Amino acid sequence: MRWRQGRRSTNVEDRRGGGMGGVNIGPRTGISGIGGIVLIVILLMLGVDPSALLTSSGSMQTPGQTSGQAPGTYTGSPEEEELKEFVSVVLADTEDVWRALFRDMGRQYPDPTLVLYSGAVSSACGMGQAAMGPFYCPGDQKLYIDLSFYDDLKRRHNAPGDFAQAYVVAHEVGHHVQTVLGIASEVRRAQQGASKEEANQIQVRMELQADCFSGVWAKQADRARNVIEPGDIDEALNAAAAIGDDRLQRQAQGYVVPESFTHGTSAQRARWFKRGFQSGNPDACDTFSAAQL
Repeated sequence: MRWRQGRRSTNVEDRRGGGMGGVNIGPRTGISGIGGIVLIVILLMLGVDPSALLTSSGSMQTPGQTSGQAPGTYTGSPEEEELKEFVSVVLADTEDVWRALFRDMGRQYPDPTLVLYSGAVSSACGMGQAAMGPFYCPGDQKLYIDLSFYDDLKRRHNAPGDFAQAYVVAHEVGHHVQTVLGIASEVRRAQQGASKEEANQIQVRMELQADCFSGVWAKQADRARNVIEPGDIDEALNAAAAIGDDRLQRQAQGYVVPESFTHGTSAQRARWFKRGFQSGNPDACDTFSAAQL
């Protein structure tokens, strides 16, 4: 990805190095994202009680927890600092793309904030952990990511490459777009009266739409700024496929449980990213009306 000359976003909040000791965990309402509830799903499939991660008072149980450094004073390795620059550029690029697309709709796009953190973080949706992967919280309209996730994406999920990393940010921004357009609130209402399996199916459509929106961003960014290099789209498709529910479940327990899917299969995730990229049009991302995902 051609990113080094790109604009840096001013909407990055750096909380790396800050400890989370004593922070109370509220209900994790509305969290969406690449990682989302993958950790909890895997724990349940393995017969582990997720409540073991919590103390009796509801605080995160983290060995060796300390108060940590003040936010904004942390400096990571040269590689981590370069990643910080990279995600800032990708975020700025999503801002440019979605501002223009919203302008075409006769609307104004409110930029989200990207929060960088280490280990654990407090959000308006409750407490997040790095092991859960990046997520978006509609309560504060912020994206949260521990940059160590990218190492996990490369090594554990075998999805290397800077455009795979950009896809992760663009997917979370896709959830922000859903929130601003009112799609997310409609999804929550539809899920309230549904069975668990039906609610999961609705959530899958929401996640696949965010994948499609990330493809729209890729197309629009390339049209405007020629950011895509050979192999980039393959990196994004590989990343989307690497975190499909079927692949994650097969890795965790050796078999899949389709009714428990919340993000879509590897093939579905790659297909909807590709659809967004090929069209460059958000209207092509109506996963909720699609007869076949």
